[in-house]
Amino acid sequence: MTGTAADLIWIAPALALLGFVLNGTLALVRPTAKTLVSIIGAGVLLAAFGVSVTVFRAFADLHADAPVVFRYWSWIPVGTLQVDFALQVDQLSIVMLLIVTGVGSLIHLFSIGYMKDDPGYARYFAYLNLFIFFMLVLVLGANFPVMFVGWEGVGLCSYLLIGFWFSEKANADAGRKAFIMNRIGDFGFMVAMFMIFWSTGSLDFGAVFTHAPTALVPGGGAITAITLFLFLGCTGKSAQIPLYTWLPDAMAGPTPVSALIHAATMVTAGVYLVARCNVLFAMAPLSSAVVAGVGALTALFAATIALKQWDIKRVLAYSTISQLGYMFLGVGTGAISAGIFHLTTHAFFKALLFLGSGSVIYAMHHAYHTTHSHEDAQDMRNMGGLARYLPWTTALMWIATLAIAGIPPLSGFFSKDEILTAAFARGTTNPAWLVFWVFGLAAALLTAFYMTRLMLYTFHGPNRTGEKEREHLHEAPWIMTGPLLVLGILSAAGGLLNVPELYHGSARLHQWLEPVTQPGAAMVPEAHLSTATEWMLVGVAVLIAVLGIVGAWRLLNPAALVPARDAPAERGFARILRHKWYVDEIYDALIVRPLVWLSTEILWKRIDQQAIDGATVNGVARGARALGWANRWLQTGQVGVYVAVFVIGVLLIIWRSVG
Repeated sequence: MTGTAADLIWIAPALALLGFVLNGTLALVRPTAKTLVSIIGAGVLLAAFGVSVTVFRAFADLHADAPVVFRYWSWIPVGTLQVDFALQVDQLSIVMLLIVTGVGSLIHLFSIGYMKDDPGYARYFAYLNLFIFFMLVLVLGANFPVMFVGWEGVGLCSYLLIGFWFSEKANADAGRKAFIMNRIGDFGFMVAMFMIFWSTGSLDFGAVFTHAPTALVPGGGAITAITLFLFLGCTGKSAQIPLYTWLPDAMAGPTPVSALIHAATMVTAGVYLVARCNVLFAMAPLSSAVVAGVGALTALFAATIALKQWDIKRVLAYSTISQLGYMFLGVGTGAISAGIFHLTTHAFFKALLFLGSGSVIYAMHHAYHTTHSHEDAQDMRNMGGLARYLPWTTALMWIATLAIAGIPPLSGFFSKDEILTAAFARGTTNPAWLVFWVFGLAAALLTAFYMTRLMLYTFHGPNRTGEKEREHLHEAPWIMTGPLLVLGILSAAGGLLNVPELYHGSARLHQWLEPVTQPGAAMVPEAHLSTATEWMLVGVAVLIAVLGIVGAWRLLNPAALVPARDAPAERGFARILRHKWYVDEIYDALIVRPLVWLSTEILWKRIDQQAIDGATVNGVARGARALGWANRWLQTGQVGVYVAVFVIGVLLIIWRSVG
């Protein structure tokens, strides 16, 4: 890969950064120039996608088995620590590059229609472009520090975008919550980097992954600690137990932001990190089991919460947490290509679901105008029967729903089935892994159920918006519906990227990623399944999906649903699920309130105000004031007093001398 094609890789992030600079400037000097903002905001992403396709074709023609690293300048030259600002092109980074720029471009186009009336339009696109820039730095970085810059950058941009409408306290709080929860995970990432450098003497991916098998003992304490700290970072960025609670609150941001964060960028960073460090995780069986176990548990746990959420975006938020759990189950099992495959298909159908919900919310806002709150426009109990008014959105969201449920031959079927098969295969050598497979199956059943519930309550049954509001329901403009059509095609046909040999496919994505995944795969014990067993697993997975869909269709009655203002409160177990297992309340009672009490009552009032201010700062001031008060009696300005003091002093000296 030489010449012009090799030099193009830096242009992709540079274009996104240019969009941020230009739109950021317009936000300050000409915030009303929305046409120019739209051209810049979406144009730089479309151009970046074109660059990505060019780089992909050039790299594919090269047939390279090793990554191509472009070192631009020496960034941190400190003794033995030599870190260059370098970008890396290999099979994995190109997959992520295409997803981020491709799906990101569609989300930018959708945003033109969705945000057109917002006064912060230019600021919004500036943030969106900056988000893409940092995500590209993250996936293209050739070493841990460069990757960490992107890692922190997307955390910053998530704060800016989630709290975009910061004038409302709930939105500002959601942005802060996302920022703080991610900082907890980022601490783990930093500790892991320090330990990696201490153990291998480098932070470059190539050097670390080459030296790790000899510098670290497989299964030893050091490699286990490194990978567990790395995974702590993943739980924050990719919203896994215990650091997942920020992601549902991230729905406070504009809906296209939710699509960008949930589908194509930030939350996939943790999965990408494990895939990138597959050699390290393959050397740490305990850590791999933790990754897979936490992923499987998160997939099931989040799916249970989604069963009783009424906000259409929150259902999809918990769905994202659950699907990320599947990805971690895949990469933790050692099926790296399966995890990345599901990351890819999930980018298609989850972007479609979020943007489709954006079309619904867009229509509901136009129907309600100012007569209802923002929450009312997103509550499924206030919808119903929208298929008559939004036929395109309905059909396309059904495609995405069937894809995420795992109905063949849609994209989600192939990727989810590959992960579950890999988990079952590991279970043949270690029965404990069968528990993860069972969790995955249970999550698949619930996924099919709650997604069908979302579709039934939103698009079918009687309409619950009201007669006046019903007159204003209509499909979104084509600048918004067009991206949905593209994502619908990708959601339906995306599975063709990696049709397994069981279906006489060539598993192209698996073969493409093999140069990256092979070093780690060689360290993981292989488990072979017979063709009959694989077909049995496929049958079980499809049966589970069908049961979930049919069960929702039979058990739920959209006609009996009443608008949110008239709905009775949930009781019993439904109330527990509605309140998300009270995890936020538990965190608040065990962590937040004690920290607030410690900060205010002890650190502030006792230590800061009384000890530091009272005894030190104010104490010194009081001492100086007292000394001045005492001195003023000596400095009276009367000569007689001075003579008397002088005589008394002389007499004391004489007395001491005689004595």
